[in-house]
Amino acid sequence: MPQTLESASPVSAATARYDSLLVHVEPGLPASRRVEVAAGLSRRFKARLIGLGAEALEPPVASDPYSSQLLAEMVVEMTRELEARQARAAEDFGRDAAQAHETEWRTSRAMPNAALAAEARACDLIVMGAREGRGASGYQAADPGEVVLTAARPVLVVPEGAERLEASRIVLAWKETREARRALLDALPFLVAAEEVVVMAVCAENAVEVSKAQVDDVAGTLRRRGVPARSLVVTAPDASVVDELNAEAANIGADLIVCGAYGHSRTREWVFGGVTRTLLRAPGRYLLLSH
Repeated sequence: MPQTLESASPVSAATARYDSLLVHVEPGLPASRRVEVAAGLSRRFKARLIGLGAEALEPPVASDPYSSQLLAEMVVEMTRELEARQARAAEDFGRDAAQAHETEWRTSRAMPNAALAAEARACDLIVMGAREGRGASGYQAADPGEVVLTAARPVLVVPEGAERLEASRIVLAWKETREARRALLDALPFLVAAEEVVVMAVCAENAVEVSKAQVDDVAGTLRRRGVPARSLVVTAPDASVVDELNAEAANIGADLIVCGAYGHSRTREWVFGGVTRTLLRAPGRYLLLSH
């Protein structure tokens, strides 16, 4: 019978781990930093690191839409350019992931969001940039918000200019939802190795008693798993939730916030809850998001 968080016995950093990581790679410096972070996690967890070069061919627009020969030539040239970019991405990955525990390279000619969601079958954690390929289209750049809502895997969002992820102090954002429970379980490999974990709820004045009971439960359950967790309830309006999470993270020196990602599909686009949308807009520290 599978164990639940409540019924399982204490775990250690040696037994709670990610076995396989997936990182999206485009050629260039932003992806190189992301890969270096992922390589460090690969060493920490003795995990396989899969680099994915994913890009789709954008439909060409010819000045003369009736010229099939011109369109064919454009497709050939665009395909060469795509192949060259993927080759550079593979070279960058080989260099930047050199210190990883184990590596594998894959390529895909699909839209990056869809490719990452599909390749997630081979991993426990997806590593992405906060705003990948700024200025690039969805044919080249991936959106961490959409990926976390479609891949059924946690996504670690690497902020711009990030250095090595320590995760010695962590803020776990709590809300009484399925997504928050999922994020807690998905983050266990980080939580059991941390020196301090704050289970934090931000609520209205009239919800303090209920919220305190909830975060006390969660912190107590984590402590029984060997996690050095404590609870915290802060009162603030909904618009200030992210500010409060970041303030507590700064207060304890945390470089990682763990949070459930809330959203739903409206026809062809994802509509996010306010906290998720604000966190992803310009994260100042690492985010581990689960849906």
